Amino acid sequence: MLVSETANRPHLSWTGYEKLDMLLAMPDTFTRKKRSQIMAAIRSRGNKDTEVKLAAILRAYGIKGWRRHLPIPGHLDFVFLRERLAVFVDGCFWHGCQRHGHLPHTNQDYWHPKLMRNVVRDRRTNRLLRKANWRVLRIWAHSLRMSDAVARRITAQLDAAEKQCRTRSEEHTSELQSLTNL
Repeated sequence: MLVSETANRPHLSWTGYEKLDMLLAMPDTFTRKKRSQIMAAIRSRGNKDTEVKLAAILRAYGIKGWRRHLPIPGHLDFVFLRERLAVFVDGCFWHGCQRHGHLPHTNQDYWHPKLMRNVVRDRRTNRLLRKANWRVLRIWAHSLRMSDAVARRITAQLDAAEKQCRTRSEEHTSELQSLTNL
């Protein structure tokens, strides 16, 4: 970057700003172990931009039968037990949204593996839930602005699950009838 290209930074070259950023970086006042304890104590429930917004959409569209934060492996945000539908609301930064996710410019050696672990964990959770015959729906935080589309996606999944349950019930009933006719 040339000095002339940076009107708001006329007196330092690009290298000078990198050095300045390094000088201004604040060292952590906690040990690694203490920082880990502090970060582990932070819980990600009730985020106003994501989970609370989706709960408001579900209520506004009259979608019933959901529960939040049931003790099911995978930390599901919303659960429709009868339909076996797991709904996750994924923040764009934390879960690697292709459209809005980004890698911070500082401390990339930490952030890249951290964010990749989140993506891998999400895939593993999806796989485990599907193996257990659950439907999995992941909704990006940015899509919550389009409440109609979100409600349609959830309703479509619920309708498909209900249809599948009816089909299984009818198959089970016909099997029982065939057994009683023997």
